[in-house]
Amino acid sequence: MGRSPGCRTSWGSEMGRRGWRAARASEEGQATVEAAVLIPTVMVVLALLLQPAMLLYTRAVMSGAAAEGARLATTATYDEVASLVDSYVRRRLRAVPDVACFHEGGVGAWDVSIEQDGNRVRVCVVGYAQPLPLMGVTAGLVGRMDGGSVLLSAEVERSIRAEWVGGDYGDWIAAWG
Repeated sequence: MGRSPGCRTSWGSEMGRRGWRAARASEEGQATVEAAVLIPTVMVVLALLLQPAMLLYTRAVMSGAAAEGARLATTATYDEVASLVDSYVRRRLRAVPDVACFHEGGVGAWDVSIEQDGNRVRVCVVGYAQPLPLMGVTAGLVGRMDGGSVLLSAEVERSIRAEWVGGDYGDWIAAWG
């Protein structure tokens, strides 16, 4: 199979080079168009995942601080419960970054309440977070919306003394004292 004289392959011909360049030039803008569509989509998905993660972290820290405060309240005397538990819970809440999308207002903005009623103690922690722009819908799934902020709360209730323990405090002191 010989070639006819004067016939060149498409790579060597002038027409072949122009066709290749034209095909390549038409595909150069494709990557730009794909990036223009993909980058905003990825950013929106990240934002939709980031907001609930920040709020769930804040609520997890709040729940842990309330639970530890309730345990502390069960061992403290009635007179020292309020100040001791309040300062302990606020110290534990410092694990939440002081950024509006995690918690608004700093350390003093947490609402910590301790109630002791007979054999039960209840610790409640309330805080507010500012949702990311345009993310109020996903933030509303994690906590209640209160104005422009998300209301986050954690409440823990514990028994001061287990039900199986008989007698009163004086009986136990007399038995062990």
